[in-house]
Amino acid sequence: MITIIGTNGTIKNIDEFVQQLLLFSKKENLVLQAFDAAAIYGKDHLISATTHAQRAFEQKTNATNSLALEILLYAAGERQIHKAIKKIGIRKGKQNIAFVIVDELKRKADGKTYDTVIDKLLKEFHLTRDDKVLEGDRDTLSRFGLTDHEIRTMPESKYNDLILEKVAMVDVIK
Repeated sequence: MITIIGTNGTIKNIDEFVQQLLLFSKKENLVLQAFDAAAIYGKDHLISATTHAQRAFEQKTNATNSLALEILLYAAGERQIHKAIKKIGIRKGKQNIAFVIVDELKRKADGKTYDTVIDKLLKEFHLTRDDKVLEGDRDTLSRFGLTDHEIRTMPESKYNDLILEKVAMVDVIK
């Protein structure tokens, strides 16, 4: 099961934060990936990136050995990890953070066990849940290389499609 959540928090040390995320994900049998929420254009953006990454593993076309990193590449619309991190990775300091959570135990989202895992994540990393941070804007589209002209030619209701197209294009540029 794929869950997307938005949060607010402060990252004092990126390497430590990432290492603690890895430990937490192993302990809870989850795949976790964190993103700068300002670079995310809605939950569909990350759901699409995750399903593409899962399919890449199923078809053995994955570029990384980690589902979390593969999700990062698809979400960024990139094939190189350093470019993906630069584009949508978390930063040091106070920020809005988006998370993809892939539950390897397939717990029910409406069950107490699953809610407890999310609560543990929030508590352990001193985060506050705020799904509003997942709402993208024109700046998000610009981060993905879309020009003002391209953005103006589409109605706002189709902006999400522009990002989903960038995610899907990763398969083409492999």
